[in-house]
Amino acid sequence: MRVARSHQLIAPVYSAFLSILILAPLLQPGYLLFRDAVSTPRSYLTDSALGLGDAAPRAVPQDWLLSTLSRFIDGGLIVVAILFLALMLGGWGAAALVRAVLTRPDYGLGAGPGAECAAVTVAIWNPYVAERLLQGHWSLLVGYAALPWVAVAALRISRGDNAAWLLLALSIGCAALTPTGAILALVLALSLTVGSLRTHPVRVVGVLGMAAIAATPWLTAALVSGTPGVSGQAGAEAFAARAEPGLATLGSLAGLGGIWNAESVPLSRTTPVALLATAWLLGLVALGAWQLWKARAAEARPLGIVAGLAVVLPALAATPAGISALAAVTAGFPGGGLLRDTQKFVALAMPFYALCVAATVIFLARAASTGLAVAVPALVSGMLIAVLPDLAWGAGGHLRPVHYPAGWAAVAQHVSTGPPHGAVAVLPAGMFRVFPFSGDVVVLDPAPRLLPRDVLSAGDLIVGGEIVRGEGERGQRAQTALLEGEGPGRLLSLGAAWVLVEHNTPGLHGDASDTLAQLEHVYSDNDLTLYRVPGEPADLSAPTAHRNTVIAAHYAWLGLIVFSGLILLAQRRRKSRGAGSVSQL
Repeated sequence: MRVARSHQLIAPVYSAFLSILILAPLLQPGYLLFRDAVSTPRSYLTDSALGLGDAAPRAVPQDWLLSTLSRFIDGGLIVVAILFLALMLGGWGAAALVRAVLTRPDYGLGAGPGAECAAVTVAIWNPYVAERLLQGHWSLLVGYAALPWVAVAALRISRGDNAAWLLLALSIGCAALTPTGAILALVLALSLTVGSLRTHPVRVVGVLGMAAIAATPWLTAALVSGTPGVSGQAGAEAFAARAEPGLATLGSLAGLGGIWNAESVPLSRTTPVALLATAWLLGLVALGAWQLWKARAAEARPLGIVAGLAVVLPALAATPAGISALAAVTAGFPGGGLLRDTQKFVALAMPFYALCVAATVIFLARAASTGLAVAVPALVSGMLIAVLPDLAWGAGGHLRPVHYPAGWAAVAQHVSTGPPHGAVAVLPAGMFRVFPFSGDVVVLDPAPRLLPRDVLSAGDLIVGGEIVRGEGERGQRAQTALLEGEGPGRLLSLGAAWVLVEHNTPGLHGDASDTLAQLEHVYSDNDLTLYRVPGEPADLSAPTAHRNTVIAAHYAWLGLIVFSGLILLAQRRRKSRGAGSVSQL
């Protein structure tokens, strides 16, 4: 009994080890500010944080959760803790999936700590994780990490285990930290339950119901705000998957790479090593898939189909015809903008890849001599790590904590004394910055999360020299007013009570000096200058009823996670006590 329990600890401990190896630099004091990742000491419950601004609610319920928790816990610590748990639990989930599928007696495959650890390595140490970390998509990795647990729960439900509904609710709820995560979890759960639609339609209905509750925050925000969240041709082109050296787009995606931003690709993936790494991974997957096919592992088939589609469809979407089709979809349907970054859906291939690599380890260990069999898992996992060395230590040293200049806290204090509905316009134009304290990488402007009032942003993106227009119409008008040197009245009509000028970062200022000369100077240091717009700003904030409705939706999402988690924990503790009582007899 004790040996079995100790074996069950190997996978989570190994997962934690790999996660620490990746995130070690971020375990120091400070804040993650890297491309799209912005952590701050404190976040605030602004309209934008609730998804009630001009832009589509793509960062809910993430922003609501951070603003709520950072009232009590440092925001930088929260982000790193969530990221660590995501990676660790993602690897552990891959091991749990291997145990759930490969140990079925009728498959004749079996599993052990070695196979489980190989699955852990695939889930944590791959180009998808590296590229999304380098893009700053830490919250997307929560949805990614939930996928193997979604698969485990859905498979148990398909076997008639009704207790697994709690695990499914918890997994889908956690995945829904971002809208994309909710979509990923829903697709995977449906793929594993839709086969029983005729005999057990309640299973499909249950999955849809859980997904609806999990997605309530962003669905409600989108409906209440009326923000369509559409994209178009420019967005489809800019966010199309990219080919890596010697692989073409399809090969890059099959190797779990291919992100749209070339700057977010690890150095090793820009060399011929990418070809070697992809060949090694796909060779392991192909051999494992063959073993699953020979074993007639029916439960793995839906995962294999989903994995294939998750690779092929983004590759097709990167062709000229695919870009045009995707542009039509994203422009014509509310929320279509969520689909423009197609490479992120490659995450759906991970559970099947993990199963296949584990099956390969089992096959090779059985085929090897007794002495070599023990080394097979280490060789397989070691090679997966060796071909992507720059995922270690903060993705090759890129991810490291920063410290905000003291002026940000002073500006936040001044802004908090103004009217609650008074927004902040910012200079220079645009939503990206390059600060001396954050290194030479382009980062999102931290002002929207550091300040206790809404920050007006146009949301324009520059990808490959092309501008992808954002959805922030109000922010666009405020930016134009500043660049053209218009008077304070124009800013007041847009609800702006403040203008913040961020120094030591490139960007356009236009004729903003004409506007600033008519404003009240409030604060200035080497990094920031804050101005007060004289007069009473228009109240363009979201109605209280809208805010309360969206906040209630967020609590519904949180309730799904908390209640399912608590009940699941209580059941597990009762089961453990029962097992302990039996062992004493």
